[in-house]
Amino acid sequence: MQRATPRVYSAELKAEFLRLVRERQIISTVARELGIARPTAYAWARKAGICTSEARKVNPRREEFLRLRAAGLTRAQARKQVGADARSAIDWDKGITIINRGRVYPDGRVVRYPERNNGGVPERRSRAIGGSVDLEVVEKIIHRRYLSLVEREQLQDLRRSGLSIRKIASELGRSPSTISRELNRNTVSSRGYMPHTAHRLSVKRRARPRPPKLVANTALRHYVQAKLNKKWSPQQISHRLIKDFPTSSEMRVSTETIYQAIYVHARGELKRALGKQLRRGRLARKPRKQTGVRRPRFVDPMNSIGQRPAVVESRTVPGHWEGDLIIGALGGSAIATLVERSTRFVLLGRLGRERNAETVRDSLIAAVANLPASLRGTLTWDQGAEMAEHRAFSTATSFEVYFADPGSPWQRGTNENTNGLLRQYFPRGTDLAGHGIDDLRAVAQELNERPRKSLDWDTPPSV
Repeated sequence: MQRATPRVYSAELKAEFLRLVRERQIISTVARELGIARPTAYAWARKAGICTSEARKVNPRREEFLRLRAAGLTRAQARKQVGADARSAIDWDKGITIINRGRVYPDGRVVRYPERNNGGVPERRSRAIGGSVDLEVVEKIIHRRYLSLVEREQLQDLRRSGLSIRKIASELGRSPSTISRELNRNTVSSRGYMPHTAHRLSVKRRARPRPPKLVANTALRHYVQAKLNKKWSPQQISHRLIKDFPTSSEMRVSTETIYQAIYVHARGELKRALGKQLRRGRLARKPRKQTGVRRPRFVDPMNSIGQRPAVVESRTVPGHWEGDLIIGALGGSAIATLVERSTRFVLLGRLGRERNAETVRDSLIAAVANLPASLRGTLTWDQGAEMAEHRAFSTATSFEVYFADPGSPWQRGTNENTNGLLRQYFPRGTDLAGHGIDDLRAVAQELNERPRKSLDWDTPPSV
């Protein structure tokens, strides 16, 4: 869990910490004595170049990877030489340290992974006479004609109170024969009728297992296999069966049954290798996204545009910005763009060939470094992965970052229009990495000196 407000340590405390660490060479003990969070303490020591006995427990593959990177090898080349996976190479490049269920970033920020939860409800099973039963099935209400668990509990209470079967049936609104059969079939304990045991047994008794159609009918299975080998689709096979066997009702199978036989691969059904004959060649069904469900884009919680202060929409107070990236040829380069909503003042950030979250964060921090505090209000961005470091950006600049809704560029209309103007200087399909920081400042200055119709033909700096 992230703190609502980050801890703030004084410069004197940090200096005292570094002095004691240099003396004792033990980071964790000094941090505990001074009341400093361990990730923050290790980040301070790392930035100060202090290598203690704790820190000497290094990963040799990581050290070799960093040495190769310093020698000029690309990340992929260095990763291949040390035999590391791609995720580890990215973390080593960024200076990220992996901890138990979390990651520590070079700036001391700690991100904790959420606990695993299988859809919110773990699988639960219960032992009952005759075997185990899935409790999710037990608790499912199918139809009013089945006795529910609550009714079975009431039946037990009424039975113990000495009521007859007919009176119990009247109390529950059931027929006497239903109550009689329930007591006769599901009283299996020496302690008498037990409602939960009775309910589990009833659920197990509902099952009507039968062999799959392609297992029971050998001729049908051979026909389907032969057509799959000829690269027919399951739909073609299903409909062709009707024409080839018009009078044989046994030679029928649905499209979904054929797919299930390939993907689930029950024993004795179609060979899994037949899946390679399908048009897409898949051996398992591709999961489909649920309508309206969107995974969180960032680890840090993000502020929706609906939470943005109303004063931003009015454009009466300066200091509220919109931002985005303009992308170069083949997605190989980019430039960060910022525009103030009230004055249309433009700032540009150089990214070169990198547009990951850390590079974008550092570029934006440098772009707004000279802005006064009165112009550091809010920043509205789209939900692109390049803004995953929005919390670190907010901490460093005092901006509050808000995110537009997915697929809603009009919520950042000022920035979209400004990016259109910038395409005069940075045409589509060109390499943007060749523009240095001085070039970007010159373009921003020239654009800021243009009179704007929306400003009654004033220029952004004069508003």
